[in-house]
Amino acid sequence: MLVFRQLFDPQSSTYTYLLGDRASGAAVLIDPVFEQVRRDSALLGELGLTLVATLETHVHADHVTGAWLLKRATGSRIMLSAASEAAGADRCLGQDDVVQFGGRRLLVRATPGHTSGCLTYVLDDRSMAFTGDCLLIRGSGRTDFQQGDAAAMYRSIHEQIFTLPDDCLLYPAHDYRGLTATSVAEERRYNPRIGGEIGIGDFTGYMKNLRLAHPKLLDVAVPANLRCGRPEGGDGDADPLREPGWAPLHYSFAGVWEIDPHALEEHAAAVQILDVREPDEFSGPLGHIHGAVLIPLGELAERAGELDRDRPVVAVCRAGGRSAQATVLLQQAGFKNIANLTGGMLRWRAEGHPVEGGSG
Repeated sequence: MLVFRQLFDPQSSTYTYLLGDRASGAAVLIDPVFEQVRRDSALLGELGLTLVATLETHVHADHVTGAWLLKRATGSRIMLSAASEAAGADRCLGQDDVVQFGGRRLLVRATPGHTSGCLTYVLDDRSMAFTGDCLLIRGSGRTDFQQGDAAAMYRSIHEQIFTLPDDCLLYPAHDYRGLTATSVAEERRYNPRIGGEIGIGDFTGYMKNLRLAHPKLLDVAVPANLRCGRPEGGDGDADPLREPGWAPLHYSFAGVWEIDPHALEEHAAAVQILDVREPDEFSGPLGHIHGAVLIPLGELAERAGELDRDRPVVAVCRAGGRSAQATVLLQQAGFKNIANLTGGMLRWRAEGHPVEGGSG
């Protein structure tokens, strides 16, 4: 069984793709974004997958890759086009190479044009392909900088992508209108730049006159990506995977810092325990944790000022749902060190941690 997820970075409108082989647990990430590495790592953990490789469709100009950081965290291999001439790759890819992840494979097709090192990755059964910035949904990547070549892009699309089966789903590296996927048949027929009867002269003339502004992060992203995302001059301090130091925490794919009952009991003296249940629950059968401050969730936005901003806050409820929302509200109110008690009072009691009040 194939595990597939399409992830999105709103800052750069970049899609990152997770593909995993359920039987073996092996997975790859296509076009990871540096600032989203924590999110991607959380998803891999929750799905029980092991990252074996990160794959780049090209050297990006609008974001820094998370490849190096993921390699440092997980031991995954960095793979991208040999034509990109990037330093730090574990494997340089070219036409007809194969990337294995468990029992599944991605087949490599060279699709230069946006850059000289663009690749398209085709799933082994040819049901989906990842086209990077070569072919977009009803569009194409630009060809006016970074070794761009409109004629080369025309040939790449017609010879390497439009030759795939009609029903092969295509997934680009970017979309700026909220579109998520297309198909070979759709683009071959409806793409206004390169579909239908449009010839190479039509296409190159169109691309020559796009007159687009250069990406804002061009001067930062390209040099960083030519190092596969490794910070200049060493390992650097900007590590999105660095955990807060005030307690052992776990980051969930839902975007919430979680603390388990054992860690909370060990660090209870140093934190504020915020119970966001209703008063009758606070004094009800489940009881409450010693020292907990009761502020029902519905009152938290107005009463957040009753909490000390200089001390970490752990939010608690019955099962962990309302308290997760409480962490969001506190973050919006400017609190920095916040966590949710995983499993709430149900798990706290089930694991035998002390309570005040309650029954049993």
